[in-house]
Amino acid sequence: MSTISTPPPTTAASTIASTTAALQQAAQSIISGSTGSTMDVTSLVTAIVNAKVAGQAASLNAAQVTDNTQLSAIGTLQAALSALQAGLTPLSDGTLLSKFTATASGSGLTATAGPGAAAGSYSIGVTQIATSQSLTSGAFGATQALGTGTLTISLGSQSMSVAVTSSNNTLAGIASAINSTAGNPGVTATIVTGTDGAHLVLRSSSTGASNVISVAVSNLAGDNGLSSLGVTSTAGTGSGSSTITSAGTTPWTQSTAAQNAAFTVGGIAATSTTNAVTSAISGVTLNLAATSVGTTQTLTVAQDTASQATTITNFVNLYNTLVTTMNALTSFSSSASSQGPLLGDSTLNTIRNTLASIVSNGAPSGTSKASLASIGITLQPDGTLLTDSATLNSALQSNSSTVASLFNAKTGVGAQLNNSITSFVQTGGMISARTAMLNKDLTNIATQQSNLATYTTKLTNQYQAQFTALNTLMSTMNNHAQYLTQLFGGSNSAGALASSKG
Repeated sequence: MSTISTPPPTTAASTIASTTAALQQAAQSIISGSTGSTMDVTSLVTAIVNAKVAGQAASLNAAQVTDNTQLSAIGTLQAALSALQAGLTPLSDGTLLSKFTATASGSGLTATAGPGAAAGSYSIGVTQIATSQSLTSGAFGATQALGTGTLTISLGSQSMSVAVTSSNNTLAGIASAINSTAGNPGVTATIVTGTDGAHLVLRSSSTGASNVISVAVSNLAGDNGLSSLGVTSTAGTGSGSSTITSAGTTPWTQSTAAQNAAFTVGGIAATSTTNAVTSAISGVTLNLAATSVGTTQTLTVAQDTASQATTITNFVNLYNTLVTTMNALTSFSSSASSQGPLLGDSTLNTIRNTLASIVSNGAPSGTSKASLASIGITLQPDGTLLTDSATLNSALQSNSSTVASLFNAKTGVGAQLNNSITSFVQTGGMISARTAMLNKDLTNIATQQSNLATYTTKLTNQYQAQFTALNTLMSTMNNHAQYLTQLFGGSNSAGALASSKG
């Protein structure tokens, strides 16, 4: 990380030196004016006005630079604090030890484990997976007008009505009407054409035995096959599959039956309407695929120590980034231009001391305290943390109670850090107050600069008028002097009157 330093303000010595040089030039201008040359009024006025305001202007500019540099530094500090806080979430909400892996011994079965899971091994036997129903009508001519009426299409307990009119009473028109009807409960219609003609295919978007499709035909007129689009599906029970009954002379076929997934967990039979099973094992989602049918596999749920170690290591890295940032912002150097902009800043020092105290003290654990050092994280002389990966991994695998104490949701290190950072960065907190103070000072400086600019303009106009008048007077006096010299003569010459004959 690059060092943030305060740019050197304009020094009083340099301001005095430049002002002195300008005044010397102005004095020379007055001398020139008194000896007959035209006085440089603009340079003279500029030099005198600068002599009056340059010091104050330089002081205000230097203060403005310092305030803006400190504002930027405060923003850098706040960004580092916010980054650390974001990384603290799994360490401050008590979910760190809720990270598990779930691994199956065969194919077609995967699982994910989350909050509520517990380490253990489970025997999973899959009999069938959940499927969604697919129905295929009998064959009709592709352009055959089937008659008019109303189709009431249901999926489970939901239904919709589709009006069949002379404008849409072909299979293709009916399929389009089904797909575009508002409130469609999840039935998709397509047309499949074979050697025997066109077929209407209806598919359910949901798996499970209860999600069966039925079609009722009413208000029938000019029947030319529309009545044969009626079909009633009956849901199977338990692990049973759905069955159908066709209403017309051109029967439907059930391409795929609606059924629940059926499986056992440790010999206990269970079913699920979906293949993402969340109700069988607490905190674990089983994902069943067709290749798992007929197999019995071992599912192993274990602490995800690799993920937990990554989370803790990420916290250490973010904390170290914050410490490095604070060290840069408060760095000391014999050269003022390379010192940290927040050197000696009470706000930063309070934040640094508070966070350092938390990581060094650890968290309560029964009647004693659990320290970060006990899991391989030690505090270094420069304030950063150093992780011993071997010790950390060992603690995660065999000393989870200490880890749980260190990162519990109430008094854990993560919770303490999170609460402290919140108090620092929230509206009305230390950083907010420090920022407000700097902005108030910048507003005051801007007001003073504006007042100084007004004063400078007024003074310039005043001196411009005075020295312009002086320049005119000196020019007139020089002209008179030349005339008198011509008339009466000078020290080395005789004037016109002295040489004239009386």
